[in-house]
Amino acid sequence: MTFKALAAAIISACSLFFVIGRAEAETINLVGFGDSLMAGYELPPDEAFPARLEKRLREKGHDVTITNAGVSGDTTADGLSRLDWSVPDGTDGVILELGANDALRGLSPEESRKNLDAMITRLKERNIAVLLAGIYAPPNMGADYENAFNPIYPELAEKHGLILYPFFLDGVATQKPLLLGDGMHPNAEGTKRMAENFLPVAEKFLETLSRK
Repeated sequence: MTFKALAAAIISACSLFFVIGRAEAETINLVGFGDSLMAGYELPPDEAFPARLEKRLREKGHDVTITNAGVSGDTTADGLSRLDWSVPDGTDGVILELGANDALRGLSPEESRKNLDAMITRLKERNIAVLLAGIYAPPNMGADYENAFNPIYPELAEKHGLILYPFFLDGVATQKPLLLGDGMHPNAEGTKRMAENFLPVAEKFLETLSRK
């Protein structure tokens, strides 16, 4: 092999390595951080919301991975305590969905707000973007509790300049064919519907990440 041919081969190999490395570098790494609604209660991993959403985003041409960091039963306080080790370095964005268990247990809305605020602040300090998924308090908690709890998400989104998905169970809550027997958690069809409804907001979120 001549020197020129060898040099050309080396340049070609380096170019290929660069293209491959660049493609890998451009993969967007998201974490779905939440409770049983994120974890996929009683569902196999590939039917949980993060897997459903990742599949739909990839079908739309987005190079993205979504790690499922949902833990059934978690409150906002639980989430705050495990945030740092549940969201690894190298994460580009977090879909933050917590608060349902706070509301079901009638925990202080002010404490829920403080915990969510602290999580958002901590993620921003790590240069990790946040897409905030809201939750509504159950009607049986009463109007006073609803009035204190429900504004948490839009107000935090405004404070921190976040994209907000107002209600994580939009189109699924109260729909029996889309819920498990407990009437609260989505079944396989429910998570499929959730991912489809969430898709436009997720794509908008990815657009902001690509400009970072």
